[in-house]
Amino acid sequence: MPLSGNGCIFEHPTAADSTASILAANPWLNEPGACFVTLTEGGRLRGCIGSLVAHRSLGKDVAEHAVDAATRDPRFTPVTAAEYPLLNVEVSVLGEPEPITVNSCDADSRGTGSKTATLASLQSGPQTDAVKRDGSNVERPVRSRTELEEVLRPGKDGLILADRRGRSATFLPQVWDELPDPHDFVAHLLAKAGIRSSYDWTDSEIDCQRYEVTAYAEH
Repeated sequence: MPLSGNGCIFEHPTAADSTASILAANPWLNEPGACFVTLTEGGRLRGCIGSLVAHRSLGKDVAEHAVDAATRDPRFTPVTAAEYPLLNVEVSVLGEPEPITVNSCDADSRGTGSKTATLASLQSGPQTDAVKRDGSNVERPVRSRTELEEVLRPGKDGLILADRRGRSATFLPQVWDELPDPHDFVAHLLAKAGIRSSYDWTDSEIDCQRYEVTAYAEH
């Protein structure tokens, strides 16, 4: 079965194919990259392991995580030979994670309930210039759970959450299919990180990053 993504089709290698010939046909696999490999069986998750930051070639990252997802995901027993024909494989190539930000002026006015007044003041020239001069109308990292949930893009954002105790977890954008509501999405990811799912921070206690993926699925 071929792997497809972004309009491209990549045939499975045959026994006669060598690693060198595969890389020669797809030179982008030699470039640095980070990915997650997800295995499903009958629509149920069977294994998922990956990297958030590129630290080796994408080809090696895919190969290593394919083995890891099948044999080293601590949530599941290793895949057996009998299961192999039943598995579906999806490779998610990650973009660079970046901090999730908000416009400080808009976010702060929402928090105080004074957005209308703020917008009115911004429409008068001198005060608009003052906002620009004092630097208040700039992008800044989200500080609270409310801000995070307001700016998440369902179906598009992969999300990384990390606290000051070193606990962290990520959800790929594909998880939005199961958890389309931002509040539920964040709650389940907090739980995955070992943090209380109802935790409602307000002072930057949680670091929030987003990324996008290009997914190649087996059909």
